[in-house]
Amino acid sequence: MAELALFFSAFLAATILPFSSEATFLLAITNDMPTLNALLSASSGNILAIIFNYYLGYFLYEKTKIKLLSSSFGAKAYSWGHKYGYWALLFSWLPLVGDPLTLVAGLVRLKFVWFVIIAGSLRILRYYFLTLMV
Repeated sequence: MAELALFFSAFLAATILPFSSEATFLLAITNDMPTLNALLSASSGNILAIIFNYYLGYFLYEKTKIKLLSSSFGAKAYSWGHKYGYWALLFSWLPLVGDPLTLVAGLVRLKFVWFVIIAGSLRILRYYFLTLMV
């Protein structure tokens, strides 16, 4: 049950909602959740959410673009995505600008496979490095 809660926490955190899963992840580990279970739950939730963001940007191009550009972080993410493409995804793990970058990847039509490899790997690495802190 705790793994499912961590999964949903990580999923919500990777959407545009202002929410952080790192605290939930660290809490789960410090409360004796096996590290591998926590890593798998959080990573899979986070990766599923960035895939959702990608397709949201891909299929709702016009509406999403208008909403995204209304925030300063969203506008910055859009300009980075257009200017730097896959290189911009190296910042997709960062708070505030990272999640809009995953949406921008769909807007600018980056190749899905490379998007998942780059952004997904960084999401896993972020949680892995958090395990080293505990």
